[in-house]
Order: sequence, then structure tokens, then C-alpha cells
Amino acid sequence: MSNKFSDQLRHAILSGDKSRYRIAKETGIGQPALSRFVHGERGLTVENIDLICECLGLRLTTEQKPKRRKGK
Repeated sequence: MSNKFSDQLRHAILSGDKSRYRIAKETGIGQPALSRFVHGERGLTVENIDLICECLGLRLTTEQKPKRRKGK
């Protein structure tokens, strides 16, 4: 899987417990817009991303990289 946020969101939509129909109904995002996003044809607004993340219980986190020790 790609590290791109949009690809991770697509994966969460496709692999989650909720159908795209249910996500569309719960968020108010039109099914065509959601389908175009999932198929990589269009993007989403930040507001719609927020709605999807809330619907799916997702949150943005950073990946912690090990700190490099100086002098070694």
C-alpha cells in the first residue's frame, strides 16, 4: 500500500466494516463523488475527508522514525 494519505483513505473505505452506500448516507457525501474518489478519478474536499474520517473512526498520526545518535 502506498504511503499517500489518499491511498490510505481509499483502503480504509474499501476494507472497513461500512459499505460505501452507508458511508455516503452517514456523511451526506454523494455516492457518485465517493465512487469517483475510490476509483482514483477525483479528489475530495477537506470537509468531506473530515466527514469520512469521523464516520470511520480514523485519525491522522505521524510515523515515528528512530532518532539518529550523533557521532556513531
